[in-house]
Amino acid sequence: MAVDEATDAAAIYFMVNCAHPDHFSGVLVDEPWLQRVKGFVVNASRCSHAELDEAETLDDGDPVELGVQLADLRRKFPHISILGGCCGTDMRHMKNIVEQAQRAVS
Repeated sequence: MAVDEATDAAAIYFMVNCAHPDHFSGVLVDEPWLQRVKGFVVNASRCSHAELDEAETLDDGDPVELGVQLADLRRKFPHISILGGCCGTDMRHMKNIVEQAQRAVS
């Protein structure tokens, strides 16, 4: 079966991108629509987009805390299979995301 047939030409899944987990985790509920969300690519900073636009320095947040937050979401919603970093993240964040996510599924 072709993808278009399986989804009636709709998106196969959705992702949350360019937001800190604090900005969206409160609206994630175990409802059927959430099964269409497969990943989170998150910002390191808790600042709003407006605050980030005006910032003169990069807010890299807390890499360990960010990893823990994503692992908690992965534990709560095991169908989430894509985790990554967006604005303000670097290899410290990615390392913590991977380490914490691996603990969440083992």
